[in-house]
Amino acid sequence: MPSWLVSMVVHLTLLLVLALVGRSTSKVGQIELQFRQSSESSSMELAEFTIAAAAPLESFERSMEEERIDTTQLVSIDVIDAEAEMFSLVPKLDASVFDPVVVSTGQLDKSNKMFQGRSGTMKERLLRMYGGDETTEDAVAAGLVWLKRQQLRNGSWSLHGPYANGARGENQISATAMAMIAFMGAGSTHRGGQYQRELLRAARWLVTNQDDQGFLAGSTMGHERMYSQAQATIVLCELYAMTGDSWIRPYAQSACDFAVASQSPQGGWRYQPRRDSDTSVSGWFVMGLKSGEAGGLEVDPSIWPKIERYFDSVRQGYSGGYSYMPNVAASPSMTAEGVLCHQYLGRHRNMPGMAQSLGSLVENHPINTREADVYYWYYATQALHHYGGPLWKQWNEKMKATLPARQEKQGRERGSWSPTGDAWGSYAGRLYTTCLSIYCLEVYYRHLPLYEPVETE
Repeated sequence: MPSWLVSMVVHLTLLLVLALVGRSTSKVGQIELQFRQSSESSSMELAEFTIAAAAPLESFERSMEEERIDTTQLVSIDVIDAEAEMFSLVPKLDASVFDPVVVSTGQLDKSNKMFQGRSGTMKERLLRMYGGDETTEDAVAAGLVWLKRQQLRNGSWSLHGPYANGARGENQISATAMAMIAFMGAGSTHRGGQYQRELLRAARWLVTNQDDQGFLAGSTMGHERMYSQAQATIVLCELYAMTGDSWIRPYAQSACDFAVASQSPQGGWRYQPRRDSDTSVSGWFVMGLKSGEAGGLEVDPSIWPKIERYFDSVRQGYSGGYSYMPNVAASPSMTAEGVLCHQYLGRHRNMPGMAQSLGSLVENHPINTREADVYYWYYATQALHHYGGPLWKQWNEKMKATLPARQEKQGRERGSWSPTGDAWGSYAGRLYTTCLSIYCLEVYYRHLPLYEPVETE
């Protein structure tokens, strides 16, 4: 018998045995692949290709007279510009397909410990060191219980209700972000803490609103869009910085990327990306980007000198405070926000004008229930807390007595703060005044102080 025929018979017999063995079990066996180098020479060149940029969405006709945005500069701007109420023009990300389990990325090693005073013994020590007490903590706890009761079934919050004295307009992105910031300020995250469940539901809802350029406020109307975007950026960056959760990182990074891409030529942000700057919107973005930087996210360092130039442009002399925009009169709220941003931008405690600006706020614009303005109180409380010393002690004594006293003590809205009489309360509603009041009372530990205690004596 020829050798080739013997070989064929043997191989056919082996194949038949393997086939019979394969039919006798329902399990998949091991598959072995063997590779060897061909004796034939061949060459292959890599094909060069490019990915074409996505065509921008067609703009809707405006129902209000607003300046149209140049869609050639940022793809997501069409989403921002369209007056699309309560829905986004871009596909939603389905957060349910992600498993929100922490996988440490090691990025927390780069943190500047901005958020490490929010729990444990550090929280207790900071509370005592900077003048908090049982009354302030009880007020925070009651406010968070009220916020928990207002969470909607889908995980979000509403500016309208279901509480009394809601806002004039709806903005679920801002409402959800503000509520989440309050819970996180007291030490909870979507991974742990008293309000873990609420924050996990809220985080999953929030990220479904993010488009592929990092924009989250597609459902928000008018001038509120960039405020909402900045507040949502703070939330995602804080969650990542506090947990190192790899599930959150891509959303937080994308939000930071959008912030960098939407910076205006003046150095700040306003109602439309890359168009203009004002101190109010810019302050929220500064805090969002600093939170991202604290968590080890990638933030283009070239933005910081531009931001600093903007805040220098609205600073009015040695003791003139800060204004809403260049060549506009200074105001207490913009002065507080401007000082805080300069503090986070690295200005020394003894920078010219800081003591004068903050001293003017404490002496000439103290907390006054007859002229309530929690937006101003929120920024002044932070700036003075970082600054420390006698000015902080004077401000804090008034703040920690006034805010708990203004809190609702009974009834359906117990734990909240009424918007009646507040500078922006009739417009922004009860959830807004409640969240900003909670932030003030969390100030002792919400962010670690920027200056060493020895500097504040």
